Amino acid sequence: MKVVVIGAGMVGSAVIGELLVHGGISEIYLLDLDRDKAEGEILDYSHTTSYNYNPSANLKIGDYHHCKDADLIIMTAGPSIKKGETRIDLAGKNAKVMKDIMKNITRYTKDAIIITVTNPVDIVTYVATEELDYPRNKVIGTGTIVDSARLMRIIGNKYNLDPKNVFAYMLGEHGATSFAPWSISNICGYTLEDFIKIRGFNINLDKSLIEEDTKKIGMEVWRKKGYTNHGIAAGVGRIVKAISLDEKSILPVSVLLKGEYGLEDVALSVPCVVGENGIEKILEFSLTEEELNKLRLSAKSLKDTIAEI
Repeated sequence: MKVVVIGAGMVGSAVIGELLVHGGISEIYLLDLDRDKAEGEILDYSHTTSYNYNPSANLKIGDYHHCKDADLIIMTAGPSIKKGETRIDLAGKNAKVMKDIMKNITRYTKDAIIITVTNPVDIVTYVATEELDYPRNKVIGTGTIVDSARLMRIIGNKYNLDPKNVFAYMLGEHGATSFAPWSISNICGYTLEDFIKIRGFNINLDKSLIEEDTKKIGMEVWRKKGYTNHGIAAGVGRIVKAISLDEKSILPVSVLLKGEYGLEDVALSVPCVVGENGIEKILEFSLTEEELNKLRLSAKSLKDTIAEI
């Protein structure tokens, strides 16, 4: 598998690390406006391939023409939010960045699967799909995959349990209006309430507090280290694995909706079957009316942002 990563910043660099331990990737190209930075990252990572637990993938500096026969293109380029900036400011900047990059990509391919990571990821996913007419099953926004990982970790900590045994999602926007659909959340088939009884725990299950903690924890990481990269890079790695191994995994990723859940002309995260063809099925769970209203609120927030920029 050939992968092109666009953007050599903190996230793009961490994504390279995830790809290198994946094992199913033969070529990795890193493309950045700052060519020296990209060359430095490639050179540094090339020194990891001498150890027998790291696959010896071919690491190269890329340009857009390398997208021509790429299987995957991972988009991490674009500025991060700065102090004093609003979400609208960032959306306007990175929507433009995405348009410029997609124009370059589509000169060479409409066959590669594109994973969008740049924030606001739902806006960027919308622009990549709708404004440049790229096949919607081939544009996958990381969306709430990292939010969902955080939710699973928080619940796992609360129950003293491996988070991989927690089946729970954050859906909607990767942002303030995301929400946890508790009606489809469980621990190996048990409701969270029933699992408390089975384990004999005497704990207070405050779902609203868990949801708020999940939404705040990314900002806590940002405040402490200035950026987030490891969690989202692991999320990208999870999507790449689902595609490269054709796993048909159900993942909460951002996709342009065309009538699903009664929503149109917006990209946000819902559970999707992900395999070698990208998004192979958008699953429409029977959410409660309250959960559907939260999904609609998230869609409205994103549409308002799109209209403003």
